[in-house]
This record gives sequence, C-alpha cells and structure tokens, in this order.
Amino acid sequence: MAKRDFYEVLGVARGADADELKKAYRRKAKELHPDRNSDNPDAEAQFKEVNEAYDALKDPERKAAYDRFGHAAFEGGMGGGRPGGARGGFGQQGDFASAFSDVFDDLFGDFMGGRGGAGGRQRAARGSDLRYNLQIPLEDAFTGSQKQIQVPTAVACGSCGGTGAEGGAEPVTCPTCSGMGKVRAQQGFFTVERVCPTCSGVGQIVKNPCNECGGAGRIEKNRSLSVNIPAGVETGTRIRLAGEGEAGLRGGPTGDLYIFIDVAEHDLFQRDGAHLYCSVPVSVTTAALGGDIEVPTIDGGRSRVKVPAGSQSGRQMRLRSKGMPALRGAGTGDMFIELSVETPVSLTSRQKELLREFEKIGEEANNPNSSNFFRKVRSFWDGMKG
Repeated sequence: MAKRDFYEVLGVARGADADELKKAYRRKAKELHPDRNSDNPDAEAQFKEVNEAYDALKDPERKAAYDRFGHAAFEGGMGGGRPGGARGGFGQQGDFASAFSDVFDDLFGDFMGGRGGAGGRQRAARGSDLRYNLQIPLEDAFTGSQKQIQVPTAVACGSCGGTGAEGGAEPVTCPTCSGMGKVRAQQGFFTVERVCPTCSGVGQIVKNPCNECGGAGRIEKNRSLSVNIPAGVETGTRIRLAGEGEAGLRGGPTGDLYIFIDVAEHDLFQRDGAHLYCSVPVSVTTAALGGDIEVPTIDGGRSRVKVPAGSQSGRQMRLRSKGMPALRGAGTGDMFIELSVETPVSLTSRQKELLREFEKIGEEANNPNSSNFFRKVRSFWDGMKG
C-alpha cells in the first residue's frame, strides 16, 4: 500500500516550520497512542506512521530531501543528504526522545507527578492534613456543644510572610533546573526525568533564608480553635475543618484538620445508635404489686413509669423519643429501661416473720379456693411495705 504524504499524516501544510511540526506531532501522537486507543486495532499502525513522518520532517536536511524527492528520498540507498546515507529513523535519539518524552508527560504526567503548570514547575508543597482526637461526654453528644481545642501545628511564618526569604523577599528561579523543577538525563533511547536536587521540585530557591523559620516559610505553634459539635454525634464521627491543618511549605496551600469524636462511656446509659438503654432497680413489693417509679433521662429530667404487677427482673419497658437525636435526618431514638428486682437485705425480725408467713401462705396456693388465701396475701404485702 502506498505511503501517505508525511505532511498529510501530521495534518500540517508544506512549508510548516519546526515548531509547527513538533506541535502537530505531539498532538497526533497523544491522540493515537495505543494506550489511549485499546479499542482501535489500527491505532498502533497510525501511531508508527506519525512517528515515521515526524522523524523524516524534523531534520532540516531530511525535510529538504523529502520536499524534493518525496518518499523516494529514503529508499534505494538515498540518504536524504546525510553522509553515508544513514537513515534517521530512531537513530537520532536526542530529538525524538525529547519529543517522545513530551508526549509521555502529556499522557501520564498526572499519574506520575509530571510537569505541574507553567514552566513544568511543581506546585508549592501543600501542608499536611492533621488529626485531632476529641472525647466528649454523652450529654454533649445529646445536646450538641462548642469546644475549644489547642492544636500544635505549623503556621505561616510572620517574619517572612510564608515565603521563607528574609524580609519577605520573593524566591528566585532555581539555576539547576531553570525553574522546571526537574532535570533530564539521556539514557540511550529514553530521556529520564528526575526531581531537581537543588530546589526539590519547587523550581525556586531562597537566597537569604528567613532567620525565624530557616527558609521553610512556617513555624511550629499551638493554635486555639473552636469546634462545633452537632447533636447526635457518635464515636468515630469525623468533622473536617478546611484550611485549618498544617501550613504549606514556602507559601503552599494549607492542609485540613480532621476532628475524630470519641463519646465517653456513661455511668447509667448504654447507647446503640439513636437508642439508649439503662437498668432500673425496683423493690420486690413494687414488682409484685405494681406501682409507679421515676427514671432519669439523658436530658437531665425524670420520667414516671408504671410498673405492671408481677413484673420480673429483665423485663424491658420503652419510653418513646427519650433517646438520642439522629445526626443526619429527623427523629429521635427511644429509651429502653430494664427492670432489676431488688432482693431485700438486713431484714428486721418482723419482716423475717412475715416472710415465713408468706412461705406458709404459699403452701395454700394449691388450694386457692381457701377463703383466707387472698386476704392473707394482701395482708402480707401490706406488712412488707410497712
């Protein structure tokens, strides 16, 4: 199959200068790179065609030969004006490797820390994110609160304004990498690119470092911050304070601060999501005969609960909407109380006598038709309460 015109392959007009050819090559190579066209079986062949076209036209002598003789300039031993008839191909590694490195940066720079902005310089180093563990009581998780915390962190140096230079002077362009933030070294076919050892990839250096921060542009300091704790938070809840983390190096952007909440265990209540659980002691007489008891609630108040007669230890009772508020969304959880029947201790002689009488009355339970049975039971419990 006849080869296409090299100018047509690159999409430029005849007479295009070196810059136009290079831009066209980079654009086409990026568009047709096989890694970006896995679903196109012709992409690899087209990519090679673009490489061949650029290889022929990027050199002035070979370009002149192609303009005069076309594809025949590189066939039948014609050398395109080069001594010995050497063909360019991949032989001229410098220019081609440089161009290919540019395409490689365009394709993979975002993933491999490629050139970041004007001049290929990396952005100023962003400050680190910080973590602060904050423990609060269950009552604060119920109502919500505002806490003052002290956070040790790196803040922008006041003497140099964060630039790292004495008197706030602006940094100068790094002489090693000319502001690129990277240096290149030729290794055979490939051009290896590394972070500049002089400026650590920033592209700039400080000639006269600030005496207070030593050229870092930041100093260690304790900061006092106010944190709003929303109602309903649980252990593990994370609160983000944007821009309250560590200051960036030499004026770089500030990181964020993450507050991790730990809700302390409560002496009375156990929490399960939005619900609260507690154990409430009741006397044996109240459990047997029934009655009203008062139980504390998380809001600091008290609620009256009716205990049914004959209640046993472990019986659960539910108080609706007496639990924790939901952190996201509307609604409030419930409170569950578990009855714990108390066995009387330190009995008086009279109480012991009544208990023995109760045991005797229990023997009559097998004959509930006895006329004195219910009267005796009532009399016993009245005595116990007395």
